[in-house]
Amino acid sequence: MNNWKKQLGDLLAILLGNAVYALAVAAFILPNGLITGGSTGLALVARQLWGVPVETFVACFNPLMFLLGLAALGRRFALTTLVSSFWYPLIFGFFQRIPGVPFLTQDKLLAVVCAGGMIGLGIGIVIRAGASTGGMDIPPLVLQKKLGIPVSVSIYVFDFAILLGQMLFARREEVLYGILLVLVYSLVLDKVLMLGASRTQVKVVTACYQEVREQILHRLDRGCTLIQAETGLCHNPWPMVLTVVSGRELPRLTRLIQELDPDAFLVVSRVSEVRGRGFTLGKVYQAEPEGKDDV
Repeated sequence: MNNWKKQLGDLLAILLGNAVYALAVAAFILPNGLITGGSTGLALVARQLWGVPVETFVACFNPLMFLLGLAALGRRFALTTLVSSFWYPLIFGFFQRIPGVPFLTQDKLLAVVCAGGMIGLGIGIVIRAGASTGGMDIPPLVLQKKLGIPVSVSIYVFDFAILLGQMLFARREEVLYGILLVLVYSLVLDKVLMLGASRTQVKVVTACYQEVREQILHRLDRGCTLIQAETGLCHNPWPMVLTVVSGRELPRLTRLIQELDPDAFLVVSRVSEVRGRGFTLGKVYQAEPEGKDDV
């Protein structure tokens, strides 16, 4: 039952993400003559260099990217990407027929910001659902899987290169707007992909480390690790408490530590992603061995 709920949720996310992407193109990109990256931008370059019609290039290029995704990312990814391939043109045509949508703003800078935000949001929603919008969105996903390169970085590099290619025939001002558009949606995409994944890491150096450990385990219901450290001045062995909490739990943790030891030394930092028990995996509760610490 839970598997069906997850699949339904992913399908709705793919439909929503593509709808946001299509609305950005219909409302801001096309009416203001903005240029962008992706397979469409690559097709424009091919048309200018080799005379290949845009529709012909896209019709050949997107199936090749689809096959690349099928080979590198699996059958489920390919099937969900097919949903984007059919849904996107349908919802895009619907938005184009709504009166007033293509005339929301004639300010190019405002259009760039709005379109960039919506494209980044749309692509991010689709990628989080385990799919893509097709075309040039697939190579960054392959690079992330094979080489660990962040999706937002790859998309930015590819789109920037495509925009530079369009400098051969587009006005410089249009290219600059295009670069700004890529920067905006790359930034938004990165934030959307990391949404809910970043956490707060806390390192605590205190004489009351056992009491702090107890508070983290039993009051915050979080795990912790005791790291064998050494003081820098006198070289005394001194365990350091390491834990990872959410931003909402940080004030409570800080307050508990200050109540136990006002002189405690805390190092608080944001980590981009946390995986494992208690975060991406469910919690498992085990009885503590008698006379042993949880290290």
